[in-house]
Amino acid sequence: MAESAPDLDLRSVRYFTVVAEHRHFGRAAEALHLTQPSLSRQIRGLERRLGVPLLDRTPHGTRLTEAGEVFLPRARALLRSSAQAVAATRATARPSRIAVGHTLHVPVMPAVRDLRHRHPDAEVRVVQLAWNEPRAALLDRRVDVVVSRLPLRDDGLDVTVLYDEPRVLLVSRDHHLAGKEQVTLDDIGDEALPRLPDRTWNAYWRIDPRPDGSLAPDGPLVEAPEEKFEIVAAGQAVVIVSAGLRAETLHPGLTSIPLEGVKPGQVVLATRAGDDNPLLAPFIEAALNLLTGG
Repeated sequence: MAESAPDLDLRSVRYFTVVAEHRHFGRAAEALHLTQPSLSRQIRGLERRLGVPLLDRTPHGTRLTEAGEVFLPRARALLRSSAQAVAATRATARPSRIAVGHTLHVPVMPAVRDLRHRHPDAEVRVVQLAWNEPRAALLDRRVDVVVSRLPLRDDGLDVTVLYDEPRVLLVSRDHHLAGKEQVTLDDIGDEALPRLPDRTWNAYWRIDPRPDGSLAPDGPLVEAPEEKFEIVAAGQAVVIVSAGLRAETLHPGLTSIPLEGVKPGQVVLATRAGDDNPLLAPFIEAALNLLTGG
């Protein structure tokens, strides 16, 4: 009858790999927040179970025995396999759900439909967010992924650019620029642009300051982007927006003109950094393939 393999304590196996890395019991004990005698007892117990010495202790440190050299890569593989088993088990026990956030006029449904088709048992919620909510909604765990237009502070987040969108100028239908084939920043150098109570948003969408260092003329202060469309339709200001926002859907009194000579805006996908929700990867794949701005 074959001899059964000894039962190994994974904690002792991990302690062995740390001693092997430091080649010194004292430094390994410090890294593990253990006393040196306690660490030595754990390693001796592991050696008894295996029936071979793994480490040679010398006045100058510690070195691996021949058996230790053989055991070390297998010990590391054993610890990796254990961690993977724990992660996989926890993933199956966790409810299969995801909340997809998006801001106004940013399409997400093609990717959502694809995810629901591929994972019919998953709970997939769609949440519309205000213009200034994406980052907070992610960090507060109200949503697991957001599709939004820049700007977006990315510290603590993983951000992927999905596609570029040209910028256009929205003006009232009776504005003196209405009907032009295109305009530049020089053409609107004296045109007031509404402001939001967010310096980063203003810099990005008012292009303030301009490339030549001049400041964008100040228009009325509004609390939400939607308010500015009424102001523009009334002829009190103009506004720079993404070409993905169709003028006719925003207000019947608006028309758009391509804005040349400026960088395009970008639509991005953001998640919490390091989030291991198993539905994130298939949603991101679907978003990259299906959310193209076309």
